[in-house]
Amino acid sequence: MITLQLAFRALAKNRLRAGLTVLGVVIGIAAVTTLVSIGQSAAAMIRGQFAAIGTNVIVVVPGTGERGGVRLGPLPPHNQGDVDAIAAECPAVLATTPLVAALGQAIHGGTNWSPKEMFGVGVDFLTVRSWRVQRGEFFTERDVASAEKVCVLGHTVAARLFQTAAPLGAIVRIRNIPFRVVGVLERKGANIVGDDQDDILLMPYSTARKRLVGTGFKGVHAILVSARATETMHVAEREIRHLLADRHRIAPGQPADFRVQNTTEIAKALGVVTGVMTAMLAAIAGVSLLVGGVGIMNIMLVSVTERTREIGLRMALGATGRDILRQFLVEAVLLAALGGAVGFALGVAGAAGLTLLINAYSSGADWPIVVSVPAGILAIGFAAVVGVFFGWYPARRAARLDPIEALRYE
Repeated sequence: MITLQLAFRALAKNRLRAGLTVLGVVIGIAAVTTLVSIGQSAAAMIRGQFAAIGTNVIVVVPGTGERGGVRLGPLPPHNQGDVDAIAAECPAVLATTPLVAALGQAIHGGTNWSPKEMFGVGVDFLTVRSWRVQRGEFFTERDVASAEKVCVLGHTVAARLFQTAAPLGAIVRIRNIPFRVVGVLERKGANIVGDDQDDILLMPYSTARKRLVGTGFKGVHAILVSARATETMHVAEREIRHLLADRHRIAPGQPADFRVQNTTEIAKALGVVTGVMTAMLAAIAGVSLLVGGVGIMNIMLVSVTERTREIGLRMALGATGRDILRQFLVEAVLLAALGGAVGFALGVAGAAGLTLLINAYSSGADWPIVVSVPAGILAIGFAAVVGVFFGWYPARRAARLDPIEALRYE
């Protein structure tokens, strides 16, 4: 305790010099905390965006044919039998829905809007996509079986067509075909590339196939599948591959006429990228900590020179070399720790400020504010280690001074 008091007293005598000494440490800790927090914020945003796509989603799409190394285009689409078979015969699968893409302009009264996405889907679409209906209800199996002209609107489409009016029960015309609005989806916001997920219109896949795509089309453009758990994603994917290969009579060694895409793998890959970038940024910022440590060592060497007579007097009064070593080492660690605390506070403020700026000036960005407390604690601990490392030599030099020579020093 006495050593700590002496250290505080010695630093208080030269506040300006002490402040300038720890500036490098402050900048280093602030940079590490800010950059690691921003990196973790980006990773959290990516996880959230993929969670918005749906829980454990697997996408099955037709493959592409090749002849002589030349890609010929997509192969024939899947059929409803494939969708039903995946749901019934794959134990690792929770739910499936067909996807029939359509194009058209939605018109209500004198207002029209072209949804970015218009799909015919099954009744389990909400389960697969982890989505909910905010108002009204989703269409039923009876609606699908009878190809009812009903639709569910995304939040953006409802706002564009109806503004302040109530959309439920209203008629929306698509290609001059009247569709009754039965529900409005809850807001999802922009996805990872900034596209508005709420700019969507859904209808029974049978209706889309019959009314909008054409009676000659009997298949589905894609199949969305939700696995029962993240841990069973690979099992579900393997079951789907084996089932479709058997149904499509694909011999072993022959190329498949379908592709199975796992969104979790994409999310993991992006997570690895953000993790590597965060580590690189933290390493670059950590260099300033070493610079700050060199500054601490230089100032401590100057302090030893200035306080040579004081050191000699303390030794003459009974202080040992270990006492002198401890005093200067505590001063160095104290400088680094104070710089670490101030740097951590500035890093938290910097991370929050940068996140708010990104959200304000980036279209569709919704980065969460993440404060990396472990990174801050690690940085402060590293600062203390820097203080010990760079303070050891000046402290050892002070402890080895000859008392008589120190008292004679001018």
